[in-house]
Amino acid sequence: MIEVTNLTKAYGETLAVDNLSFTVQPGIVTGFLGPNGAGKSTSMRMILGLDAPTSGTATVGGRNLADHALPLSSLGFLLEAGAVHPSRSAYDHLRALAVTNGISTARVDHVLDLVGLGDVAKRRSGGFSLGMGQRLGIAAALLGDPEVVMLDEPVNGLDPEGILWIRHLLQDLAKEGRTVFVSSHLMSEMELMAEHFVIIGQGRLIEDVSADDLRAMAAGETTQVRSDQIDDLVALMRGDEVEITSQERGVVRVAGLTSTEIGVLARDNDIALASLVPERRSLEEVFMALTHDSVQYHGGTHTELAA
Repeated sequence: MIEVTNLTKAYGETLAVDNLSFTVQPGIVTGFLGPNGAGKSTSMRMILGLDAPTSGTATVGGRNLADHALPLSSLGFLLEAGAVHPSRSAYDHLRALAVTNGISTARVDHVLDLVGLGDVAKRRSGGFSLGMGQRLGIAAALLGDPEVVMLDEPVNGLDPEGILWIRHLLQDLAKEGRTVFVSSHLMSEMELMAEHFVIIGQGRLIEDVSADDLRAMAAGETTQVRSDQIDDLVALMRGDEVEITSQERGVVRVAGLTSTEIGVLARDNDIALASLVPERRSLEEVFMALTHDSVQYHGGTHTELAA
C-alpha cells in the first residue's frame, strides 16, 4: 500500500505538489492521471525518497521506502526507462541491480523472458529501440518481485502489441494482491487498464475515484436524431427538462429524453426516423473536463491561427 498524506513540494514560490493526500490500495490497478506539469512525476519521486517533501509524508507499507531492508523487493519502479549505461547489456544492467539488492541471477533471466527481451539480453542497450528500452525498465521494476509496482508512463514507445501486453501484465500483478500504481496522461489507455483513479492538476487532488464512479460522471445521455419530419418531432419533445440543439437540416441533438423515449414518441405519432444514435461522453472527455483548468498550455486550432 502507498499512503500519501498532505504531501507538498515547493521550488521557491512554485508549488509543484500542493497538500496532496491519497491511498493506493493493493489488489487493483490505480491510475495516476493529470496533464503535463500536474506534479505526477514529482509525487512519485517523493514516494521513492528521491526528492524530499517540503512537508507531508509518503510511505510504502507504512514506512519510508529508505527504511525497508531491501527496497527493490518492496517497491519496483520505472521513472526513466533510458537510465541505463548504453554500453551495458540488458542482462548486465539487471545483474548489477540484482547483486546489489540480494536478488538471484535466476530472477534476472526470468524477468528478461517475462518482458520479451530474453533473445537480446546480451546486446548493448544503447542499440535498443524506445520500446525495447521501455521493456528493460519494466524488467528492472519487476526484478525484486515487489509487493508494490509504480510505473511512470509505461506505454511510452510500445507498439499496440506491447501496450496490450503491459495492460494484461499489470492487471495480473494486481490480481495477485500487489499494489499497482501507474502514471499516465493517456486516459484512453487507463480506461482499459485501471479500476481506480487519482487525478491531479497543478499539484492538487482533483478526484480520488473508482472507475465505476468516474463512468457515472459520463452519464447524461444525449441522442442524435435524424428525420425528414424533425420539426414535428421537436414540437412533441419540447419540455422543461428537455434540451434540443439543432445540428444541421433534419438533425438535432436531444438531452433530457432517452433514445427509447424518443423512439416511442416517434412511433406513436407516425414519425419516420432516419437515425436515432445514443451518445455518451467517453472517460477521456470526462478527464479533459476535470483537468481543463489545470492544463499549462492550450493550443489553438489551425482555423484560429489562420484567422
